[in-house]
Amino acid sequence: MIIVQIKDNEPIDKALKKFKKKFEKTGIVKQLRARQAYEKPSITRRTTVKKAVHRNNLQRIEAEGAM
Repeated sequence: MIIVQIKDNEPIDKALKKFKKKFEKTGIVKQLRARQAYEKPSITRRTTVKKAVHRNNLQRIEAEGAM
């Protein structure tokens, strides 16, 4: 549970901003989105390998262009 301490005469906008910041730090939304779009571990590995190959190719092309 998220508790936000507010001072007397503090605007509600400021308190809401504090709440949103604390809520974002907990990572609940990120976890919820990850659970909604389940991806099999094999597909996750495949996409990470594809990204790594792409980055490697970009670095290789950049290195060849610098020569």
